[in-house]
Amino acid sequence: MGTRKLGPALAAGCTVVVKSAGETPFTANALAVLGERAGIPKGVINIVTALENTPRIGLALCESNVVRKISFTGSTRVGKLLMRQSSDTLKKMSLELGGNAPFIVFEDADIDVAVSSAIGSKFKSSGQTCVCSNRIMVHSSVYDEFMRRFKEAVSTFVLGHGDNDRTTHGPLISPAAVARVHSLVEDSVQRGATIEFGGRKRPDLGKSALAMLLHEDRLINVPAGPNFFEPTILSNVSSDSRVCKEEIFGPVAPVSVFHTEEAVLSMANDCDVGLAAYIFTQDVNRATRVTEQLHFGMVALNTGIISDAALP
Repeated sequence: MGTRKLGPALAAGCTVVVKSAGETPFTANALAVLGERAGIPKGVINIVTALENTPRIGLALCESNVVRKISFTGSTRVGKLLMRQSSDTLKKMSLELGGNAPFIVFEDADIDVAVSSAIGSKFKSSGQTCVCSNRIMVHSSVYDEFMRRFKEAVSTFVLGHGDNDRTTHGPLISPAAVARVHSLVEDSVQRGATIEFGGRKRPDLGKSALAMLLHEDRLINVPAGPNFFEPTILSNVSSDSRVCKEEIFGPVAPVSVFHTEEAVLSMANDCDVGLAAYIFTQDVNRATRVTEQLHFGMVALNTGIISDAALP
């Protein structure tokens, strides 16, 4: 996130203040140090780290007459707040806010591609990215085959410490994130959903899962930590479940069935945050037609990765 915003600003000749996420400040700090080593003068990239007083810092940046533009990636709630606070100074703003990405698999899709793409789109960073697929929708004629292969793939995941070579997925960002994801699954089950795979918090990993790290030429044991939630697949998910209405930001994949193109377009567009969407079909006409009718800023065709460094 930091490099995406820093690059254009520095290229335009601007100095920058980066307010890093309070839970994960160290990467931004390292970036500033590396920038100085590369020749960027001190004071061109400035890092502010904070957690509890983040709202006060945000207000100061928004109300400042020196700051000319704010670029923010985060929740829709905070984005609206920043826009209100920046109104008196008429700042330029770039806001990348909440997402609720539909992942649509039509009957003519390449199932191998769809499954591998669903794995990458849903479970990268344990589901903690703004463009992660949030709702997986599969045509009735290929639903059983897709679900079978999807469960097989997810069953190979290994939770654990990032320095363990066997690990495929790590923890969520905080205990609060684990509790929220757990509540989304519980709400879905109460509304009739079926847990096809996973569905549990894994506090035991904090006690038993150890990774071997090389430290000063000797091996040490490092606990993996407590903030784990199992990769989870849900079926028969009600459209009014929280897991369909809210951004999950965790390793939970709600899968539903559709029968017609019109129906799935209605399902996909039934949300108030249109960041990214994914469609899988081998019909070029359908791809064009559906892309134009989806109310989302980015639409990926037959891929689960929507970023491209070459795009402006």
